[in-house]
Amino acid sequence: MTLSAKKSGVPSTPPVEAEIPKFSLSTLIGKLGTFLGLVFVVILFSVLRKDTFPTFDNFELIMLQTAVVGTAALGMTMIIVSGGIDLSVGSNIALCTVVIALLLSHHMSVPLAALGGIGAGALCGLFISFLITTLKLSPFIVTLGMWGAVRGMAKGIAGDTTVVAPITPLNNLLTTLTPAEHWKLFPPGVWLLLALAVGVSAMLRYTRFGRHIFAIGSNEQTARLCGIPVEKTKLLIYTIGAAFAGVAGLLQFSYLTVGDPTTANGYELQAIAAVVIGGASLNGGQGSILGSVLGALIMTTIGNGCTKMDLPNWVQEIVTGAIIVFAVALDRFRHKTSA
Repeated sequence: MTLSAKKSGVPSTPPVEAEIPKFSLSTLIGKLGTFLGLVFVVILFSVLRKDTFPTFDNFELIMLQTAVVGTAALGMTMIIVSGGIDLSVGSNIALCTVVIALLLSHHMSVPLAALGGIGAGALCGLFISFLITTLKLSPFIVTLGMWGAVRGMAKGIAGDTTVVAPITPLNNLLTTLTPAEHWKLFPPGVWLLLALAVGVSAMLRYTRFGRHIFAIGSNEQTARLCGIPVEKTKLLIYTIGAAFAGVAGLLQFSYLTVGDPTTANGYELQAIAAVVIGGASLNGGQGSILGSVLGALIMTTIGNGCTKMDLPNWVQEIVTGAIIVFAVALDRFRHKTSA
């Protein structure tokens, strides 16, 4: 006790020691779980199919497949972090491929056709956000309805068939590299995914809009009391998220070279699973772009590995469903350990 404390009769406060973070299994899972899961999957299939799986061409194919799901997962990350959900992503991707193919077949310029496809996706997101914010409907119900409506719209616009488009530079976004181009490492579409991932990650981390997304997902009522424009922010979240589905549709068109109203069936589940496996919470307020991209890599790697093992499609669908259940269970486990 100091002299001044003795005179005043007030006991002195003992010095506060810095608290050393304790190691825990939940901390390790939260930091490295997704990456370790990806490493495990790659090693597993490399051992099971050592002649066909661990090759440059196959890893390039995995990256091509990841580009579409990963780009859709970027927008899905924003939506899930805000406490929402979007079940119409796969249908949105199909609609965008049809719109791009139709615009190109009507001699529209390549940039305008690409923007038209992305804009069609953004308009779907704008309509979804209007129903959610204005009519106060559940995101699950709204996007479930849009899942069927947008798919039907794509089939109607395409005449219930594939739309053939002329060859343009868009077809080169997701084409395999020639041996002389291996120095590029990835096709342009994969680099586009990585660039968008960096941009969205920076937005979520360093901008006011990003902080608002996390705040709404953590506690919407508290965010509203703090002066955050919740309805306006949600409108932007779903519109931008659907625009990323439009970009995924652009990449899917490049991969297919046609507009296909039946493509991307089930991609919404893959995107959701990728985001949750990557560390996001279905309750909102938690998630990362890096984790979502790694989660998308896990999904496509497992699908590719099942194909290399000559497993039928129904087995792959069972595996995909099991992964989704595992992702939800992992989300509950993280909540219990954090609590």
